[in-house]
Amino acid sequence: MPYLIVDCNNFYVACERAFDARLVGRPVVVLSNNDGCVISRSPEAKTMGIPMGAPAFQWRRVFQQGNVAVLSSNYTLYADMSHRVMDTLSRFTDCLEIYSIDEAFLEMSLSASEAVHAARDLRQTVRQWTGISVSVGLAPTKTLAKLANHQAKQEPSRGGVFCFVSEPFPDQLLASTEVEAIWGIGRRLGARLRQQGVENALALRQASPSWVRRYLTVTGLRTQMELRGISCISLESVPAKRTITCSRSFGHLVWELADLRAAVAWFVDHAARKLRRQHSATGLIQVFLRTDKHRTDLRQRSVSAAATLSLASDYTPDLIAAAHRVLESIYAPGFGYLKAGVLLCDLCPKGERQLSLFDPAGGDPDQRDRHQRLMATVDHLNDRLGRGTVFLASMGVERGWQGRQARRSARYTTQWRELPEVR
Repeated sequence: MPYLIVDCNNFYVACERAFDARLVGRPVVVLSNNDGCVISRSPEAKTMGIPMGAPAFQWRRVFQQGNVAVLSSNYTLYADMSHRVMDTLSRFTDCLEIYSIDEAFLEMSLSASEAVHAARDLRQTVRQWTGISVSVGLAPTKTLAKLANHQAKQEPSRGGVFCFVSEPFPDQLLASTEVEAIWGIGRRLGARLRQQGVENALALRQASPSWVRRYLTVTGLRTQMELRGISCISLESVPAKRTITCSRSFGHLVWELADLRAAVAWFVDHAARKLRRQHSATGLIQVFLRTDKHRTDLRQRSVSAAATLSLASDYTPDLIAAAHRVLESIYAPGFGYLKAGVLLCDLCPKGERQLSLFDPAGGDPDQRDRHQRLMATVDHLNDRLGRGTVFLASMGVERGWQGRQARRSARYTTQWRELPEVR
């Protein structure tokens, strides 16, 4: 029973190309929040040597000389396209684990040859239904499947599919895989392993299990077993997040408390929607403010504070009110703030929160029910008609604090007013 990992190729760029054929074949880069750094590149842009994380202002001349299409990030579009890809994948199996916005693990009760055929069919279907190209790696374990997926991208002759199940055991490939590239290892742990002479995946696979457990604990031992073809990491449903964060860099320095209040309210609203989607409530909310550390001509400040709620809640007005109290306690005039954010902590399942006899909302079931129905209605309208269709007045109307998105494409799939017009 092989594991499959499906990874969307250059996902953000692929989403843009799915709706704008003029970008196909042309070097394309997508920038981070506030049009800061490169976070996605087309193959043509990679060939030009544009690195991941490149500051846009430093590469402006290269962009101009190479006729590079430079786009602002369009996360609304990317999230919706990710949902469509994952929905397509779910039609092939019930055993699906969404790993990230552009990756998912699948498990199929098929032989190796049947799984390869299914992977090719899956790849063609995703491309046809969503316009997104994917690579598929197959292996007896999730760790090897990650390596197989990387190999599928490196060898175009494979047609986007690479299978370790039907291949000889990949000693040569493991030897050429740096230890930091192993799923679950990373740079910090990889540096420690290199000091012990373990420089690649093959060396880790061949190491003594007792040494691995002593040096990397049971988690590292599972990774080693996975490299040996013994499955130790099963599929799991997406776990509920333990914290939820929403933060943004502003398009310009924000000096006034009123503007910060509107921004923080917007952040809380965004985080509260995520909270309700996983059926959780938060008992603590933290707010932070930061100035621009690169503006040495201005006074600097980085501050945060938190407030504990008397009753864990997912009701946006209550969370905004608490966040505003925290904001007012840490705000100081005379500073130009570049970034702010909120962090929801102490999360618990909504049905298991401890009620309070001394809190009006906690002691009034009818009021809790009204709050729940109101939030469900607001979320439904915003999901159906586009985010921001219904919002609280405290979130502001103008929102001049929002980051720069001078090159953002249309939100084709979620905003009626941004649909392409045929003339």
